[in-house]
Order: sequence, then structure tokens, then C-alpha cells
Amino acid sequence: MVKKKKSCLEYYKDSWEYIKESKNYIYFVTIIFLFFGLVGFVFPNFFVDQIKLLVEQLLKQTEGLNNFSLINFIFFNNLKASFFGLVLGILFGFIPIILAVVNGYVLGFVSNYAVKNAGFLSLFSLLPHGIFELPAIMISIGLGVKLGMFFFSKNSDKEFMRRVILSLKVFIFVIIPLLIIAAIIEGTLISLLG
Repeated sequence: MVKKKKSCLEYYKDSWEYIKESKNYIYFVTIIFLFFGLVGFVFPNFFVDQIKLLVEQLLKQTEGLNNFSLINFIFFNNLKASFFGLVLGILFGFIPIILAVVNGYVLGFVSNYAVKNAGFLSLFSLLPHGIFELPAIMISIGLGVKLGMFFFSKNSDKEFMRRVILSLKVFIFVIIPLLIIAAIIEGTLISLLG
């Protein structure tokens, strides 16, 4: 009997089902991210030189880019971060957790800097940047952690392949579209606001 090929809509539904199945992992990394975001905001005195250098490099890379080039840069930068957050979970989910810690701390640090220089209301200008981007990255990192936990399963080889396939479906049908929307919003806002 020939197996019926699934439609894109069915793959999309599979992706959301896997996200629901993985929600505890996604919540876990989101809590870590938010906690270290708070730490970065309240105690912005760790890795100061490294974070400032990172921000300076990002500003140099985006300086003078037109709207389309900026959207392209943001999209591929977030795509790489999301992809590595997902696939590096194979190493027992350890690296995605580190990514959640580092990204949370950097966001908190930058938020603190923005508040010091432009006031508390400046945080609202950061909000549109994260509406689609942060959920996409948290889903990637959460699925990365879940991927690394496959060895606790009864049939670990089969479960590993199932998690890889479903994670890739989520990446293609959910994460990439979210990152495209995020890049368009962020790139357009940066171009408009200077």
C-alpha cells in the first residue's frame, strides 16, 4: 500500500502539535532567558567589554545598510542563532541552555543601557523587535533541549529520529516564517527610526 504524501498544511499542523508536546521545554528555557535578562538588567557589570564589543560589531555590520539589506542581515543572523540553538541540543541539551543564559543576560544588559541613556520608556521601543523573534528563538532553544534529552527515552534511537524530523518541520514551517516577519518589522523600524 502506497503511503499518502502529506500536504504543507499537515506538516504545519504536525509542527504545532510538536510545539505543544514540547511546551515544558520551551517554558523552561524561556524562564531561564527571562531570569538572566533580569540579572543582566539589575547587575550589568559582567562581561561589560565583551558585550560592548559585540554591540559595536553589530552596529558596524549594519551601518549604511538599506532597508532590504538590513532585513536580510537580521533574518540570517536570527536564522543562524535559531538553527544552532536547535541542532546543538544534540549535546545533551547543554548548549541551548547556555544560549538562553547568554542571550537573556545580553538583552538585560542592553535594556539597562537603554534605560540609563533614554529613560524607562525606551524599553517600549524594544518591544516590537521581540514579538516574533523571541518566540521563534525560544521555540528553537526549547526543542534543542528536548532533542538532547532523547537518550532518556525507552527506544532512544527511534525517538531521536522522531525528534529530529519533527524539530526540522517546526524549523521550516514555524520558526522561519516567524523570523521573516521579525526581520521585516525590525529592519523597517530601524530604517525609519534611524
